[in-house]
Amino acid sequence: MDTDLIKEEIEYTAVRSGGPGGQHANKVSSKVVLTFDLYHSMALNGSEKIKISERLSTKLNKQGKLILTCDQSRSQHKNKETVTHRFLKLISSALKSEKKRIPTKIGRLKKMKRLDEKKRHSYKKSLRQKPGLD
Repeated sequence: MDTDLIKEEIEYTAVRSGGPGGQHANKVSSKVVLTFDLYHSMALNGSEKIKISERLSTKLNKQGKLILTCDQSRSQHKNKETVTHRFLKLISSALKSEKKRIPTKIGRLKKMKRLDEKKRHSYKKSLRQKPGLD
């Protein structure tokens, strides 16, 4: 994955941010919307596209576009940096291969401790029974 090629394919749009803020918020477009077209990307090969589309299926729209927004800061430049950083982190985490789990055995001492605890518990329960008429 080449981040420079991916950054070239990103489209940014600045829109007005919602919420309170008075007169300044009503005339300044500080919210940044990042759009990335996954299916038409030249920076990713076929297998990478498939892996990303499977792992980020909930974040993709029907056209295969990934849309992220950021309106944390009042600065459009900072919002653009933040949303780009989040996007690259999201793509790289989707491309990471999962570590194969190696099953381990339960240790001998753990088994002995568990069996001993079961015996103690059984003995405690047996003391609560009514005495027999032997």
